[in-house]
Amino acid sequence: MKEKKFEFSYEVYDDIKELNKPDAELLSKARHSTAGAYAPYSRFHVGAVARTVDGDLITGTNQENASFPVGICAERSLLASAAALFPNSAIETMAISYDNKNDGTKSDRPISPCGMCRQALQEYEVRGKRPLRLILGGQSGKIIVVSSTSQLLPFAFTPDELV
Repeated sequence: MKEKKFEFSYEVYDDIKELNKPDAELLSKARHSTAGAYAPYSRFHVGAVARTVDGDLITGTNQENASFPVGICAERSLLASAAALFPNSAIETMAISYDNKNDGTKSDRPISPCGMCRQALQEYEVRGKRPLRLILGGQSGKIIVVSSTSQLLPFAFTPDELV
């Protein structure tokens, strides 16, 4: 038996003012995009904004549905738009933010994509043949930057498993 260990590094910033200008602008747009979310059931509004390697911007928001499995997360709605609008342009960086509209809650810390979104992001990274950076933050507070989505899903199911 061999024991192996998985570790990864990520950056933590105390405030959006510490980010470089392109990353701060992307996170700011993600924060504003939460207003376009349709989340009447959870009241947890998520917005994502990505920049392609060609400089195009794409936005996605979570869209809930009374039939819960029909809803879609902001990250996957963005990836679907990116694939349709810019099929030959990889995503360089995606910023994800949220605004929790439930009483007494704050939106002041980073959140991480759900498992389904991690799988979709990892596949999109493979498809783009380059790392897809993530900037994770709430409406205020600390921010996490992950250099590659594959770091969030170390044992991902990939296209290699299908050959």
